[in-house]
Amino acid sequence: MKIKTESELEELLSRPDAQTASTMAALDGDLLILGVGGKMGPSLARLARRAIEQAGIKKRVFAVARFTNDKLPSELTANGIETIACDLLDRTSLDKLPNIPNVIFMAARKFGTSGEEYLTWAMNTYLPGLVAERYRNSRIVTFSTGNVYPLRPLAEGGAVETTSVGPVGEYAQSALGRERMFEYGSMRWRTPVVILRLNYAVELRYGVLVDIGRAVFERRPIDLCMPRVNVIWQRDANSWCLRSFAHCQSPPLVLNITGPETLAVRDIALEFGQHFGVEPTFVSSTEGSTALLSDTSKAQGLFGSPTVQPKEMIEWIANWIRDGGAVLNKPTHFQTRDGKF
Repeated sequence: MKIKTESELEELLSRPDAQTASTMAALDGDLLILGVGGKMGPSLARLARRAIEQAGIKKRVFAVARFTNDKLPSELTANGIETIACDLLDRTSLDKLPNIPNVIFMAARKFGTSGEEYLTWAMNTYLPGLVAERYRNSRIVTFSTGNVYPLRPLAEGGAVETTSVGPVGEYAQSALGRERMFEYGSMRWRTPVVILRLNYAVELRYGVLVDIGRAVFERRPIDLCMPRVNVIWQRDANSWCLRSFAHCQSPPLVLNITGPETLAVRDIALEFGQHFGVEPTFVSSTEGSTALLSDTSKAQGLFGSPTVQPKEMIEWIANWIRDGGAVLNKPTHFQTRDGKF
């Protein structure tokens, strides 16, 4: 399959499967997505809307963000999604949001942390505390990050949900703070919560595979200091997010969200090289001995395997890059080992 346009890509990213539609049908009440304006939010909102329609039920989807992208509200509205412009850090504005029984929390800050650490902590820790209190009577699914784990020796494989956390740097520390705030709210008010530790979601316009593929295509050397990665197709990550509502609980359920494969960065680059007819170059031949890796056996036990495999993603992305497809120009900086973003 070759994806030729952004419209085709958006349709694929928001195409629901039967399991997602079934979850939406069984879910009591409407859906509220906080922080919808990021890389994953718009397609998540559309996926939810289409899953509801596929299930043949009536349910409203509200999408909340500051909407710095002026076009996004009208685009979402055209898809049957109700948008609300809101600065979530403003307590008065947060309190005015509708009472909705099902909440997805996506608001976060990562890049630009260095130099403005205070804002990162406000978004990643203070705001979750506010939301945990404001929506204490709802079910909450919140995105977190695999960065809360320490780097893992390659021989030991990915971290499981019971692995001791060891966040490196203020972004990862504040992300763990987000988890603790929702955990506090869950324990205090018995709010049913699921925490999703994601790394890394991929589509054709951004993600680890796009970063590596563009480097190969543009003849830039690739750093192997982070020698292995996990990735998951964005639609699969969003589908698992929606299906997580069936598993909200107190204390919160923690799930690692990524693909089951541990991929070598060198092998990814070589595979892109075959698509492009290019011999990749590397910063050095020495690979790191540790990496940020997660084990998703627990999530797969609930949701099954992802529907798109890495080989397919690489082929789609290679075609997209070769054809000059649009990219978001938001590098993941997956090579970062010191936690400074």
